[in-house]
Amino acid sequence: MAVFIQSPGMFTTVQDEGRLGYQQYGVSPSGPMDTLSFHLANILAGNRRTEGALEVTFTGPEIRFEEAEIFAICGADMRPMLNGAEIPMYAAVRAERGDVLKLRSALTGMRAYIAFAGGLDVPLVMGSQSTLPQKGLGGVDGRILRKGDRIGLKAPRTALPHFAERKLSAPVYPKDEVCVRAIPGPQDSAFSREELNRFFWYSAVITNQSDRQGIRLKREEPLKHLRDGNIISDGIAFGSVQVPTDGQPIVMMADRQTVGGYTKIATVISADLPKLAQARPGMKVRFVRVGVELAQMLCIKELEALNQLEERLVG
Repeated sequence: MAVFIQSPGMFTTVQDEGRLGYQQYGVSPSGPMDTLSFHLANILAGNRRTEGALEVTFTGPEIRFEEAEIFAICGADMRPMLNGAEIPMYAAVRAERGDVLKLRSALTGMRAYIAFAGGLDVPLVMGSQSTLPQKGLGGVDGRILRKGDRIGLKAPRTALPHFAERKLSAPVYPKDEVCVRAIPGPQDSAFSREELNRFFWYSAVITNQSDRQGIRLKREEPLKHLRDGNIISDGIAFGSVQVPTDGQPIVMMADRQTVGGYTKIATVISADLPKLAQARPGMKVRFVRVGVELAQMLCIKELEALNQLEERLVG
């Protein structure tokens, strides 16, 4: 009972909710870049929303099912096909033994998530299936998928309650500019008020050096520190916006380092991190200043919506 990787795509890894509790030992949490798409794919496939799935970047894999199975794909529009026929995204789909799933290059967005009903049979490393290639941890031998890999299915399912209702409207991802909300700090005092306003007013461009560790940005006028960009190293959160001494911001993402010695001018709110995960190099990013209260309210609202979706499909 497995899926066979006939072609791996550009950068495909196993990711679950993340390797939590080990940052103090220098181990990144990893996990999905776009947590919302990851959670939705798992819910549609009848899983716990934290179950391990495949994260696909820009160009998708070709996968052969060695057992009948239900799956769901959410995130970037990779125009999936089953045995050469187009199938919907954001919907539960049944594959038969021998069927071949192919994801093509994304029309919009950057990353998609393939969740398999019952989950993937991948061993836990430090309590997680998530792949951290920089340290060779998790997933399949701690690396991105290769042609010929075979990944077991823990408990394949061919039927789910409310199967016809397991479909959602796909989001429309922007093509030119993405606006994300961010809270100033924790080192916003390292910048003048005028410079902080410039950060929130003028956009920056995503560079080709962006990856799962960080989204690197290029501003026409680099940000200027009151002194320099160095601080005593402290912890880094998902969404921290570092500003090194060159004044070019980096938004720290899922595979970020655990501590850093550069000033952090702001932190992107969790509800908007999926927007960055789906943004492509060349797109502009504009930051909008918000407070902690709004960030918390939006997080709670998203969690409540996911809970309601689960209840509707299970009940």
